Amino acid sequence: MKKIFITLTVAFSVYIANAQKIGTGTGASKNNNNNNPTSSILGNITNDDAGAAIKEVLIKGVSSGVDIVSLKDGYFKNNLIKIPFPQEVQIVESTLRKMGAGKMADKVIESLNRAAEDAAQAAKPIFVNSIKQLTVTDAMNIVTGGQQDAATQFLRRTTSEQIIAAFKPSIKKSLDKTHATKYWKEATSRYNKVPMARKVNTDLTDYTTRKALEGLFVMVAKEEGKIRQNPKAFGSGVIDKVFGGLLGK
Repeated sequence: MKKIFITLTVAFSVYIANAQKIGTGTGASKNNNNNNPTSSILGNITNDDAGAAIKEVLIKGVSSGVDIVSLKDGYFKNNLIKIPFPQEVQIVESTLRKMGAGKMADKVIESLNRAAEDAAQAAKPIFVNSIKQLTVTDAMNIVTGGQQDAATQFLRRTTSEQIIAAFKPSIKKSLDKTHATKYWKEATSRYNKVPMARKVNTDLTDYTTRKALEGLFVMVAKEEGKIRQNPKAFGSGVIDKVFGGLLGK
């Protein structure tokens, strides 16, 4: 990716220098050229070409990330994002296991992760819409800014609250569908009967929603890393045109 950044930087330098020369000869400013969607960045590559290519690879990347986590075991068998017992009540899990009720604890954990997998697809249209709203400048900054997870961080800033709002109804429905609510009630009821135990009452929907969101961004960041390693692997005509031109391939 360092090569991409270097080449892009050189390309922008050439573009700005050319714009300044044009401005000197015609009275136009470099800003006017920079805002022109058909102005050339490198050869026959326009601002529109570059913006469209970047948006396309980002959409493919985030869609791939969502698709991965929405498969069966997308959360449950991925140790990077597997949703555990809520941290504040992990004593419930340890107590259940000591009582010989480990299978009950396992059912709770599995059902939480199944609910996250079931709800994950709700994030895709929100991500796609946010990426489509990117300006050409924003898209370029994401590629050339030096942050390896710049796109993921952009999506985290611009979509988290929307996704939480979209996830919650889906998660609640999925928690019931996967029997998580039932298993949770059984587990906490059994725990609450332990002498001297502090009663627990965790908002399971909110907890699972936020953990599902965290895991989703982890996987989106991984997919972004793949894009930065080899953007042309996500290719189409416009991507080949932009990245092939910028990389001299």
